[in-house]
Amino acid sequence: MTNQKQSSPSSCTADRPARSGKRRLAVAGLAAFAALPVLAHHSGAMFDERVTLELSGTVSHFDYVNPHSWLYVNVENEDGTVTEWGFELDAPPRLRRVGISPNFWREGDRVTVRTRPLKDGRPAGLLVGAISDQGKAFGNANGLSVDE
Repeated sequence: MTNQKQSSPSSCTADRPARSGKRRLAVAGLAAFAALPVLAHHSGAMFDERVTLELSGTVSHFDYVNPHSWLYVNVENEDGTVTEWGFELDAPPRLRRVGISPNFWREGDRVTVRTRPLKDGRPAGLLVGAISDQGKAFGNANGLSVDE
């Protein structure tokens, strides 16, 4: 006679919830860990939230790309030199939902922008609002006007 122990169907199913719960916890932990770079990517820490600039110039180009679109504007400095500024916007799907298409801004358009500049002083920032010489507005353009 052998001492074989038979497992009953009820003892097998009793272990399943515990194993399933551990598996779910592990998957949730991996998903949370994988999301960290995404959260870090969408940080606005590089923009100076305490400073708002209003700049006027001429659109040099508009990059309607993922993960962020960019509007580039040539701004004339007080000494007569020109600096190209870059302004970060949302991704194209979000821009489309608010009516911004790839040709919303065209090379040569005169614009005035409101921006939160980069903290490190480079000529770039987060686009808060803009208005073009054709009256096309984006974001918080209240009070903005285009210099002629």
